[in-house]
Amino acid sequence: MIYSVTLQSVGLLTGVVLLAVHGLALLRSNDSVRLLRQFPRSRIMGTLLIALAAIWSFLLIQSMDLGEFARLRNPMLVAIVVGAFLSWKYVEEFLAVRAMGMLALLAAEPLLEAAFMRHETSRLLLVVLAYVWIINGLFWVGMPWIMRDQISWLTAKMRRYQTAAWAGVFYSSAVILCAVLFWN
Repeated sequence: MIYSVTLQSVGLLTGVVLLAVHGLALLRSNDSVRLLRQFPRSRIMGTLLIALAAIWSFLLIQSMDLGEFARLRNPMLVAIVVGAFLSWKYVEEFLAVRAMGMLALLAAEPLLEAAFMRHETSRLLLVVLAYVWIINGLFWVGMPWIMRDQISWLTAKMRRYQTAAWAGVFYSSAVILCAVLFWN
């Protein structure tokens, strides 16, 4: 196990973060829509997110058991740093989206690990979310214009945007409720 986390702690953290993001999306709809539309080409967000993805990957490779690939640990650590820098320097187009895809892939693993071998059916709230992150993350890294199109579709009509934000509030509330009541 890479992370030693419980289903309850992962559920609470995920639910609270999702609730905060979707709550802000509802309370500050106009600002949120503007920021969402600017996000794919934002150099500042790209820089912050690629740095976060690189640090997370670096710490992960540094601490995990690589088995027969343990001899490659140092070259992998160097490759993470060099790759992050080169991406930041030369991949200006949709850097924020690509970095968000990397973070989505990294964030899915703790959710799946916490739900592994648990019998509660409600754990599927986190499992499904993790797989949505994985699928989106793969597309965002490889075909980043897809996120731009997703954002354009979502923000084209304010009613659609608010419906999605309310769905996120309800989903995150369900995750928090399950974490408190069922995931001990």
